[in-house]
Amino acid sequence: MRKIPRTMSTQHPDNAKVPDWSKGEIIEGDDEVVEAYYSYLNLKIHEVMWDAEGKDVDTHVVRKLLSNYSEYFREKIIGEDIFLTYRLPNPKIEGAERKVFAETMESIPIAYDLAKEFYKGEKIPVFEVILPFTTSPEEIISVSKYYEKAVSGEEDIELYDGIYVRDLVGEMYPKSIEVIPLIEDKDSMFRVRDIVTGYFKVIRPKYMRVFLARSDPAMNYGMIPAIFMAKYALSTLYSIKNETGLDIFPIIGVGSLPMRGHLNPINYRNALEEYDGVYTFTIQSAFKYDYDEPIVKDAISKINEYTVKEPRIFTNNEEEILKKIVEGYVSTYQPIIESLAPAINYIALNLPRRRARKLHISLFGYARSTGKVTLPRAISFVGSLYSLGIPPEIIGLSSLSRLSEEEWNFLRENYKKMEIDLRESAKFINPDALDRIKDIWNLDEWVTWKIKQDLDFLENNLGIPIGGSDYESKKHVLLSSLALLACKEKREEELREYIREMAILRKSLG
Repeated sequence: MRKIPRTMSTQHPDNAKVPDWSKGEIIEGDDEVVEAYYSYLNLKIHEVMWDAEGKDVDTHVVRKLLSNYSEYFREKIIGEDIFLTYRLPNPKIEGAERKVFAETMESIPIAYDLAKEFYKGEKIPVFEVILPFTTSPEEIISVSKYYEKAVSGEEDIELYDGIYVRDLVGEMYPKSIEVIPLIEDKDSMFRVRDIVTGYFKVIRPKYMRVFLARSDPAMNYGMIPAIFMAKYALSTLYSIKNETGLDIFPIIGVGSLPMRGHLNPINYRNALEEYDGVYTFTIQSAFKYDYDEPIVKDAISKINEYTVKEPRIFTNNEEEILKKIVEGYVSTYQPIIESLAPAINYIALNLPRRRARKLHISLFGYARSTGKVTLPRAISFVGSLYSLGIPPEIIGLSSLSRLSEEEWNFLRENYKKMEIDLRESAKFINPDALDRIKDIWNLDEWVTWKIKQDLDFLENNLGIPIGGSDYESKKHVLLSSLALLACKEKREEELREYIREMAILRKSLG
């Protein structure tokens, strides 16, 4: 059995600070190659996700790594000791990126040829790809078959009179690749059994890695639903493993702040304990660059060594309770976010950019008959609400007041670190923010009333105080008031500086 990575470095632009080795405030181009090497060498991260989604992808990354850092990569073999995994654009959703999908797939045999020459032997540096927005088994089956038939299979195309493609460019290796579904929406999380078993029946892999999103579900449905959707999926994946004998190694995409998973160098133990069953954790940019390097390295070492524990496998009745909690929360959360969209989008435009990315707007997971609400991607979404003084973790909490005793007990038993997550978020609440936001963006009265209900539930039902006692959280609250004043007065340069300072204080952009 190959080595399965425990940590995966990603290019998520959630860092407030800029690393010393970056040529500028935006990490782009060859700096991302440097970052990959830094992640392997300095941080001892097992795997790097090379993102071809939403940017101009550098398909020559293997060539650059092997040529620029040859001494290191002669000792650490890509594809055996450390790993490079491509995240593709989903051609069914991102129509303009379809040819990028094809270009990225075509680069895999090129990487093989480079590695064969470098290592003087048969080495496969890239053999896995991640497909975002996976909603059905057919999508990942299609990716697998596309590679087999349109990439490695093209060697059998006859060009002319007995001359084949392989005669011109050589044979194509590897002959097949492994596809990791990245599951991001509620319906697909609840259909994870169909996605995994459907792929298994056709492709018959020896094992599977399944990637569970945590940020986009939190943005679309609320933090607590996102956590329970992930736990539902983990329960289901381990059930499939027990039923079929198929080894499944779940990946979870977590960021530093509670809304996005609360995996950072300070809270990593709690995150590991919260997500039993997860084999690979993403190490995003805020984790890597917003904390002192010694504690970053120590935390990554501990994650790499952590013994994976099996998750709780839910009964049918427990699954129904879980879904009821999720749906009840979503019905409270989504209308509030929809109403806050103008404020969120305005602040998002003033957040500092940390990666060279094409404009990528998320379709909010809720549509009214009046039209569809668009929001920024999850990092900007979270950063905007923190900057406004309303951490998104608290929105929708009052829905929990409607839970039965059985449902409440299930919630407390299965969201083990709820109090820790909410206490961390509550430190950054600005009690004066709501009235100011209402004034600036003409919010309906019911929106501020609903959020005040959430705050009341936080304090009076959960016993978690609003606002922090430490210097950083108090300063953050003051800066959010100044940011709102700057919004009102249209002083965008000052607004951007306040936003940047707040991000540094909370050690994550969003």
